[in-house]
Amino acid sequence: MTKTRWYKDAIVYQIYPRSFCDSNGDGIGDIRGIISKLDYLKDLGITCVWLSPCYKSPNDDNGYDISDYRDIMDEFGTLEDWQEMIDGMHARGIKLVMDLVVNHTSDEHEWFKQSRSSKDNPYRDYYIWRPGKGKNGKKPPNNWTSRFTGSAWEYDETTGEYYLHLFSKKQPDLNWDNPKVRQEVADICNYWLEKGVDGFRCDVITYISKEEGLPDGKFNPAIIGDEHFVVGPHFHEYIHELNERAWSKYDTMIVGEAQGITVHNAHDIVDESRGEMDCIFTFEHQTMVDSFLTTVPKKFSLRKWKEVFSNWQALPDTCWNSLYIENHDYSRALPRYGKLEYRKQVAKMLAISIEFLKGTPYIYQGQEIGMTNFDDLKREDYRDIVSIKIYDAVKKYACVFLPLVKWVLNKKARDHARAPMQWSAEKNAGFTTGESWMPLNPNYTEINVAEAEKDPDSILHFYRKLNHFRLGNEIIKNGTYKQYDEKNKKLWIYEREYNGKKYAVVASYTDKEVKFVPPIEWQNKPSKLVIGNYDGQPETLDARTLKPYEAFVYEL
Repeated sequence: MTKTRWYKDAIVYQIYPRSFCDSNGDGIGDIRGIISKLDYLKDLGITCVWLSPCYKSPNDDNGYDISDYRDIMDEFGTLEDWQEMIDGMHARGIKLVMDLVVNHTSDEHEWFKQSRSSKDNPYRDYYIWRPGKGKNGKKPPNNWTSRFTGSAWEYDETTGEYYLHLFSKKQPDLNWDNPKVRQEVADICNYWLEKGVDGFRCDVITYISKEEGLPDGKFNPAIIGDEHFVVGPHFHEYIHELNERAWSKYDTMIVGEAQGITVHNAHDIVDESRGEMDCIFTFEHQTMVDSFLTTVPKKFSLRKWKEVFSNWQALPDTCWNSLYIENHDYSRALPRYGKLEYRKQVAKMLAISIEFLKGTPYIYQGQEIGMTNFDDLKREDYRDIVSIKIYDAVKKYACVFLPLVKWVLNKKARDHARAPMQWSAEKNAGFTTGESWMPLNPNYTEINVAEAEKDPDSILHFYRKLNHFRLGNEIIKNGTYKQYDEKNKKLWIYEREYNGKKYAVVASYTDKEVKFVPPIEWQNKPSKLVIGNYDGQPETLDARTLKPYEAFVYEL
């Protein structure tokens, strides 16, 4: 199959199905709810949907613990509903990328039920089992820690051994060194590709190859342990094999959640000559301000932020970028990058900053209307396994730190982003007619799609205008990137150029007025305003005093 690399022209919208739209009043978003909003997505300028897991799951980690890869979660609907959804997407020119979660399964998957039943079961080697250490064999095989706190090993009484789980104990890691496992994964991919899926977002894919011998890790508080499983010794081999057996047979986009990958080794994974992945999600720009794997929220530094993005923009044309500021694993973006009293301006400024870069932009549900974090989350409000485990562990073992933990979670718990989509000011934000599976942000009466539709200056209308402008734009897709005034702590100034045409992009990241003087290369050139986040911006580029969080683009 010849790849068209359609993703280079795509604008992707991530749907977290449990919180998007509920069609039957049970308080849980579902596939028929998604179907009801397909025209909304098309109007927004979306050409691809990344759908977070909708497979059968006991929901220990909200669907990222899969018990059956070939069927749909009962709460979400049926395979027939799913087929109607993808057919409706394709009819509207929207492609579908499914979440591929194959570092681990649920402990309720039939493979694991068989694997734990006896040491000589044919499925035993589908997972990573080891005898314990110590006199009674009751100490974990090594000191690896789970991403969700605690040991990464769980003792199983049935066979008297430990199994590895880098996440919840209900998410046992698959043994990718077993060729049967790798073939099972390829078969799963082909199953969905045959049904019309256009690609996959590969969850924690860089964890699949563990260092041989599973040695102890060296403690590193910055990443909660250095445990020898990120981009392991056979990672490239296994991904290339999977690409040959499944992905390359179709015109796909494969994007990897790629912890451990930096701009220095990204080429090894995403270069078009490698036959591995098409693009990855990098985390450098996110972890510098917010991550549930760090302890305290960090102060935003525009200079570092610009440096990270500029480094990734410098990759060769055979490598492709993923551009995002929000997803289901981070709290909402607006409080991190600007003051909420300027919510509209900040949201539009961020959209300009990101969508004029080279790469595929991702919009997370609610981002397009400027949804925000909760003001105050309480223990009973949490639904995310990470938030609950951290809160309860600190309360039990180190209660003196509980006020700090409450403060940190209130800033960056993943629950903030997983709150239901705010469609209207009606009861439950128009998300459900029943009782919502998790609390809604009380500000839904002001921040919602219906209100945004009525406001010509809304964030929603701005995203529509920007997305439709971006689609098929050769300067944004193929142009070179050049940054100006790199040390400026308040302004991000960059240029995109292609075939003699230039876009001059300027974004202010401060709530103060700031003076702007165009770079010499832009001065005295004919210019035309393309888009901006304030009314009344000059039609031509000139020196001026910028308003708080002002942003604009001129064609030179």
